[in-house]
Amino acid sequence: MKVSEIFDRAKKEGRRALSEAEAKLVLKSYGIPVVEEKVVSSAEEAALAARDFGFPVVLKGLGANLTHKTERNLVHVNIRSEENVRIAAQEIIASAGEDLEGFLLQPMIRGKRELVAGLFHDPNFGPVVMFGLGGIFTEALRDVSFRLVPTDPSDIITMMEELKASAILGPFRGEAAVVREDVVKTIAGLSKLAEDFKDVTEVDINPLIVSPDGHLTAVDALIVLGDRQSSIVSRPPIHAKHLFKMFFPRSIVFVGASATPGKWGNMLFTNCVAGGYEGKIFLVNPKGGKIAGRDVYKQIADIPDPVDLAIVSIPAEKIIPLLPELSNKGIKYMVLITSGFSETGDQGRKLEEELVTAAHKAGIVILGPNTMGVCNPHAKFYCTGTPCWPPAGSIALVSQSGNLGTQLLTFAEMERIGIRAFSGSGNEAMITIEDYLDALVADTITKTVVLYIESIKDGPRFFQTARAVSKQKPIIVLKGGRTSEGSKAAASHTGAMASNIKVFTAACRQAGIVLADQPMDLLDLSAAFSSLPLPKGKRVAIMTLGGGWGVVATDLCVEYGLSIPHLTPDLIAVIDELLPPYWSKENPIDLVGEFDPAIPMKVVEALAKWDHCDAILHLGAVGRYYFVRNMVRAIENTNPDIPKELAEAQIKVFKQAEREFFAHTIRLMEKYGKPIIGVRLLEDEDTKTVTEIPGYQYKGVSFLTPERAVKTLAKMAEYSEWLKKEKALY
Repeated sequence: MKVSEIFDRAKKEGRRALSEAEAKLVLKSYGIPVVEEKVVSSAEEAALAARDFGFPVVLKGLGANLTHKTERNLVHVNIRSEENVRIAAQEIIASAGEDLEGFLLQPMIRGKRELVAGLFHDPNFGPVVMFGLGGIFTEALRDVSFRLVPTDPSDIITMMEELKASAILGPFRGEAAVVREDVVKTIAGLSKLAEDFKDVTEVDINPLIVSPDGHLTAVDALIVLGDRQSSIVSRPPIHAKHLFKMFFPRSIVFVGASATPGKWGNMLFTNCVAGGYEGKIFLVNPKGGKIAGRDVYKQIADIPDPVDLAIVSIPAEKIIPLLPELSNKGIKYMVLITSGFSETGDQGRKLEEELVTAAHKAGIVILGPNTMGVCNPHAKFYCTGTPCWPPAGSIALVSQSGNLGTQLLTFAEMERIGIRAFSGSGNEAMITIEDYLDALVADTITKTVVLYIESIKDGPRFFQTARAVSKQKPIIVLKGGRTSEGSKAAASHTGAMASNIKVFTAACRQAGIVLADQPMDLLDLSAAFSSLPLPKGKRVAIMTLGGGWGVVATDLCVEYGLSIPHLTPDLIAVIDELLPPYWSKENPIDLVGEFDPAIPMKVVEALAKWDHCDAILHLGAVGRYYFVRNMVRAIENTNPDIPKELAEAQIKVFKQAEREFFAHTIRLMEKYGKPIIGVRLLEDEDTKTVTEIPGYQYKGVSFLTPERAVKTLAKMAEYSEWLKKEKALY
């Protein structure tokens, strides 16, 4: 019987699930290894079939309504005689009652390991496949991995590697390693099934038994049918040209301008002027008059010159009546600061829908509503509610939380981390995260994309767009709302194994997105990705001013999946010429407290040349200025005869030495293509995460703790590995 005929028959009969026998026929047709079995109608027929199979056997009750057989005592295993088959059949008859349609007889498949595979439909992203530990461990440990459909072999191999207990897939207690081709066939088959039949909502294969030779056999299966529920909200894409015009306005009008400090109409205008915006600025308020010495127009029609962009902060109920005025003036773009729309509930959601309809009719593109503003340092265009003016750079930041976004902008300004552009995307009534990604992939200035996301309206588009962008430049994402639980069904079922965040995380990994754990990770990662070359592997060489730090850094590297290669004799010989004979002669390289600033420069250069590492981590090579300054001050207090200018000269020498060290590491990165990242001994008033030396592509990067540096290196290595896999496929 064809697969389509099996589904058609089940639907005609009004069934929500296939029988186990039907499910296995379907899975087998998709290349999934299933157990040999036979459908029988009576206890006697089961006993005769068991004789043909050879003992031991498994006998199960069969019926369209028998989807949870174990709970109803309808599965009897390890049956070793014909008589025991008959006894088992009678017990199944008693337990199943009228739901029994027959029996399913299988040989007893033995193996020490049980896995699980499945398929379910996520309302935000569509079909999702799952793989992990099976049997009783499925519910207890929930050690599973997910990927969106369609999957490729690279995705499936990564799913296997992501399991916490991935070691169980290797050689195990005298049994062979799991045959990877069987796993690939199983997950790829499920993926293809999801694409071919849209009314398949869930598939459970549990357990997948691993035989001693490593091959897989599906001994139980469930296929559920129904309508795939979707919460995907697809919006017409906004072309990149519109976004560029909004971020490079030649003239702007503040609608709702105010002379009162602290009001949005005042803050936005003030911050924009203070940032040095060089285009024309117009102010509109029905009261007219002057604000900060500028004329205030009572209505938009009174403005004598053309206007590119409207910054609007008037009440929500006045926005739709404003649209014809903007349209008549030829203003096609609006940054809508105003709140009171979909974020407030059903009434606000309805108002937002009416606004979008009216905006489309008027030919106006809206950014927001409920946004904290936008900025483009490259155009000296700073239009946010927070007074901050970060420098121009290559990091594009889009945040669904305006407050968090502007906080990150402030940190970026303090750390002198360069920003390409910022948008508080607000409610995304028209311009969505996916539109920003589409625009940024083509923007040559943007080198790194940073996103704070609380919700995705169009999961498939987000995934497809993000995967395309990730092939060209890294996307760093912090997801808000990570603790919300999804399905509340039985934990042993595939669909219940995934919460919203698990599916989102799987989609991000599949798309090559770098996931941040905390808000500050966004800045750490963006600073490193925009300043350093990517590591070509996971091998890290560590140079440390003190042994303890080296031990801590080594532990962190191993915990984050990086490796610490042993030093080779040729490298040891080079460093022997630089350090006292009692140095460790091992990685990490302990500088044994040597304060000569030339030594770290020579050691880090030797490591950059070394073929056995992919990245270099230095600890304490910079940040000694604080100690030197205090030491000089102590000497001054102890011996007043020392000239003050001599003391100051000593401080300047060490300050300059640190800058020369950064310049040296930058030159080494340019030459050898390895990231060199640091941990400062201590911070001072001039400490910054990024140190720029004019004339070079790369920059110096240093953090205040080893864990920040190691986590950043690990994320860079993870992204580099993803890129390798993608290039291997295409």
